[in-house]
Amino acid sequence: MNGKQAAVNNSVARLARRLGLFDAAMIVMGGIIGSGIFMNPYVVARRVHTTPLILGCWLLGGLVALAGAFIYAELAAQRPNLIGGQYAYLREAYHPAVGFLYGWALLLVVQTGGMAAGAVTFARYFLELTHIPASDGLVAALTLAVLTMINCLGVKAGSTVQNVLMLIKILAIVTLVVCALWFVGTPQLGFSPVLDQPASLSLVTVFAAAMGPVMFSYGGWHTASFIAGEMRRPERDLSRGLLIGVFGVVVLYLAANVVYLGALGAEGLAQNKTPASYVMRLALGEKGASLIAIGIAISTLGFLSQSMLTAPRVYFAMAEDKLFFKGVAFVSARSHVPVVAIALQGVLATVIALSGTFEQILNYVVSVDFIAYGLTASCLFVFRRRDQSTATGSAKEAPGYRVPGHPFTTIFFIAVCWSVVAGTVYSYLENTLIGLGIVLAGIPVYFFWRWWRRD
Repeated sequence: MNGKQAAVNNSVARLARRLGLFDAAMIVMGGIIGSGIFMNPYVVARRVHTTPLILGCWLLGGLVALAGAFIYAELAAQRPNLIGGQYAYLREAYHPAVGFLYGWALLLVVQTGGMAAGAVTFARYFLELTHIPASDGLVAALTLAVLTMINCLGVKAGSTVQNVLMLIKILAIVTLVVCALWFVGTPQLGFSPVLDQPASLSLVTVFAAAMGPVMFSYGGWHTASFIAGEMRRPERDLSRGLLIGVFGVVVLYLAANVVYLGALGAEGLAQNKTPASYVMRLALGEKGASLIAIGIAISTLGFLSQSMLTAPRVYFAMAEDKLFFKGVAFVSARSHVPVVAIALQGVLATVIALSGTFEQILNYVVSVDFIAYGLTASCLFVFRRRDQSTATGSAKEAPGYRVPGHPFTTIFFIAVCWSVVAGTVYSYLENTLIGLGIVLAGIPVYFFWRWWRRD
């Protein structure tokens, strides 16, 4: 047994396997649903101006997310005991440096910046609802501190809070849809005209631009793979949880957009930055608007809870691989969770939230995130080829789950991810270069850690 595999087995033994299928599905949905579905639809409607195109964007985004869930489900079934999910897949398929650069970007910009933005968003809604005389930064910092402490108590404590918040998020979207149908009326969707301009390359470009906020709203399901080492049966429950969770979100997102378009129409949706509040105000008056504001606040809090539960496992895995501070691999004997990694995530997110730099950071993460998505999906080709080459006749057991339509569905997912990267480079070259620069700055850091923590 080599040193790397021994480290993995040691990690699994010290982390407690306490999560099941329901936890996995809730973590998947919690990683996707934030505040985006309550506000982002107006951005899509501003870019494509007809009902069929708007719904087409959200449907295509859902199909892409499902394709990604299929791929990650097989990765989870093939490598169920790898700590850190996406980080570990990249490390095992390509090189430890590739995994490290992903974890480096996750810590500095992708996850931490997103958490800081989520904390401030929650703080603003919280203060607007409660009128407490406090600053956004103070409420954001206290929120992150509470979630950090809860997750340090144990993976079951963190997942329980996450599950409760996720159920409330689902209830908020279902309430929005039901109230719109009951009090506003059955949506009268206008499916004509299908296009607002002749079919051309320009229309394709506009549609691709509209897919940006859609893909951002569907992102985050992959973070469930980070906690594979704490699932009782990751080879079964993680793969099923990915599929159940993503499919559930697609249904909720399409239902929400149907009621937005039914109440506002395509043109009205493009002019309304808070469609969920508008629909609830139509249904229940100001009480409805306040109710959905509470739902948005809780939804944002749920995203923070999910991030605090999942992302620190990547930094823990990096430390186990001797690519980060040794102390980050510390696991509490009482709670069986990586408390130092969790605290690190909370502190960095708090610093960025208080500094006010999270908006700039979010501009850098789109290209980095989607490069990682596509590269991780390509790991499936590597693992299948590697497993096939090491198989001896029928002695090799096939994984419990296989991606339907592979390699075509996998290639489709990779192509969409890297198309988003290409579009981002074309539209926001400066932000993309800064994001890639942050990632590449991790190369000398990787070699430093290899030298510093050498045997």
